[in-house]
Amino acid sequence: MRVQAVCHQGVTTIMSATDRSVLLVEDDLALANYLSAALHEQGYAVQQAHTRAQALNCLDDANPPGLVLLDLGLPPAPSTMAEGLNLLEECIRKNPMMKVIVLTGQDESAAALEAVRRGAFDFLVKPASVVTILQSLRRAELFSREEVRMADAGEARVQLTARLGEGPREIAAAAEEQLVRRALTETGYNVAETGRRLGMAREHVYYYLKKYGIRRPD
Repeated sequence: MRVQAVCHQGVTTIMSATDRSVLLVEDDLALANYLSAALHEQGYAVQQAHTRAQALNCLDDANPPGLVLLDLGLPPAPSTMAEGLNLLEECIRKNPMMKVIVLTGQDESAAALEAVRRGAFDFLVKPASVVTILQSLRRAELFSREEVRMADAGEARVQLTARLGEGPREIAAAAEEQLVRRALTETGYNVAETGRRLGMAREHVYYYLKKYGIRRPD
């Protein structure tokens, strides 16, 4: 298996011949290196990010990872969950198909509630074993594969956390944005193909791009 190590703007990447890509967001460098090596041995291409800014840089790549392993306690406030939760939300907003697995050693109940609310695929309590992490990643891969099959059949699974007091209009807008972002992700931001999948003209796709401030990843 061909292996290559790359570092861009402080973000370390261990790449293999496989396309199973994972973004590991962990500020503990020793733990990040250990988990990265363990996942690489199982055939994953692993990118490391140690801050929210580094992770966002990875997400803006033309080929962002489909799986994210995210520690909620990130600098500049590693004793709180704020940075990690905000990053989780941004991951799902940028790519509704992305599967984010949350790791935390903080208040388990509060962290689990917020992680689920903001769209996490799974929630693991630190210290989580490599076996447990691998099991979660494989479940996420299975879900991703099935969602691709659904897309090929003209279906999409939309997930929303709605505040009931916001009313149906705001909830409908959130579903609309997620559906457009999902179709764009699936088609590699091909506007014509996105329009075909959504049953709308190209001009309408451009309208939604402007409406929700959606940009093609660099």
